[in-house]
Amino acid sequence: MTTAATVSFAHGPHPAPTSAERRAELLADPGFGRVFSDHMVTIRYTAAKGWHDARVEPRGPIPMDPASSVLHYAQEIFEGMKAYRTADGGAALFRPEQNARRFQESARRMAMAELPEALFVEAVEQLVTIDRDWIPDGEGSLYLRPFMFATEVFLGVKPASEYLFVVLASPVGAYFKNKASAISVWVSETYTRAALGGTGAAKCGGNYAASLLAQSEAIAHGCDQVVFLDAVERRWIEELGGMNVFFRMDDGSLQTPPLGGTILPGITRDAIITLAREQGITVREEPYSLEQWRADAASGRLREVFACGTAAVLTGIGTVRTVTGDFAIGNGAEGEMTERLRSALIGIQRGRAADPHGWVHPV
Repeated sequence: MTTAATVSFAHGPHPAPTSAERRAELLADPGFGRVFSDHMVTIRYTAAKGWHDARVEPRGPIPMDPASSVLHYAQEIFEGMKAYRTADGGAALFRPEQNARRFQESARRMAMAELPEALFVEAVEQLVTIDRDWIPDGEGSLYLRPFMFATEVFLGVKPASEYLFVVLASPVGAYFKNKASAISVWVSETYTRAALGGTGAAKCGGNYAASLLAQSEAIAHGCDQVVFLDAVERRWIEELGGMNVFFRMDDGSLQTPPLGGTILPGITRDAIITLAREQGITVREEPYSLEQWRADAASGRLREVFACGTAAVLTGIGTVRTVTGDFAIGNGAEGEMTERLRSALIGIQRGRAADPHGWVHPV
């Protein structure tokens, strides 16, 4: 069995690293997912050798045979995580072992080789260490994209026996370009994201590819994000295109759709449930229907709604648009609980607040 202890990382020199001046220009306004750091990490897997050939090297193109099985059968998974500049000037990850475990679960569902948890974390640490200067100051962060895909050269429907694991780093600012205090969402009643028995709980590229048409539909209706309903009754709220969702009621409680194989088990979602309960907030993981959402918004029972995820952190939802009409949440602005929970989460991530759960992982 391959373990982190049996895999050593080779470091390749960078022939032309980005100058400090150019890096400062890029970090001044990086946007999201458009700017990349100098290096990447790669680790290879074959059935015969296990995980091997771990490298920290200059970021660049990946040679690929056109018959590589990922291009034909879509065996691909990924994670999203961040490195933060902490209050003491250091750098830290947030619950990276959870990303590693979810990566293993995704690999298992997609019939791919499972990367050991310790090796996943070390690979991320290696990249953050060498590209630490790419972490923006202020409220920005270094978005990390570990991913893995099948590289075996063959045409035939079976699990591949060769894979490449890669970690990229991208300095980022805010996820949403919209400067409004809350985003708008479109409820897709035509397209679904996942069904029971499918890959909804796996973080695989196919899930996101399947969501893009619905996301385009949302943009065409003037919305920032799409909301998916369940695939059976087309009634129950599941999640957004890339985020989980929470509803705050007039009694101060929170409700979020339950995990059950069709919803991605968000690491931010899990942290918010923990932080909310520590603040004395009742959190229910229960189904919530579109018709109830509309009725509760109209009656005032529903006070605020927010989406959460690594990229967007916590973002209030102010307006909901559907084929049968639009409705607003409260006054359409971000709510107090959204702001409070986001502040609590960011405080821990950036070392400004106590971390009683050991979530922060210094690098």
